[in-house]
Amino acid sequence: MAKRGPLTHLGPIMQLAYLPSDFDAAIRHWTEVVGVGPFFLLENIQLGDMTYLGQPTDAVFSVAIGYWGDLQIELIRPENDSPSIYTGAYAVKDQLHHVCILVDDIASARAALLDAGATVLIEGKVGESGAVIYADPGGGPGHIVEYVKPMDGGIELFAMMRDAARDWDGSDPLRKIG
Repeated sequence: MAKRGPLTHLGPIMQLAYLPSDFDAAIRHWTEVVGVGPFFLLENIQLGDMTYLGQPTDAVFSVAIGYWGDLQIELIRPENDSPSIYTGAYAVKDQLHHVCILVDDIASARAALLDAGATVLIEGKVGESGAVIYADPGGGPGHIVEYVKPMDGGIELFAMMRDAARDWDGSDPLRKIG
């Protein structure tokens, strides 16, 4: 029997994320063709103490988050050209960019990633109480895994978005938060 890899115990995939060439067209596709929505827009996100490949970066990005059942769909729009996974070699567009796993302990996730030989691409703080790591476990661009310990209130925010999708009637497909 094959042994399971060391990263599967960190949690199930809860999100599929995409970096579309045309953000507005992607919103229309996901809402009008697939039926996912509504999407919630969080603009000009800048992680605290953000590093890319161990070096400080001031990358800024916006995201639209919607739910397809219990699966979160994230569409990303880079807002500047600073080094990150949204620019350069890791900026694969119009296909799966990364998946996300919620974790309770970001330090344990980091240790597991390093033990598995993964490359830590991005690290940063999410609000005052959360943290995130984006890593390449060996597949290269298009195979990034995000590990996030949500900030206080983050789980409730995701629950509100998921609940909005349950009875969504197609109106107001893109809603700004903040």
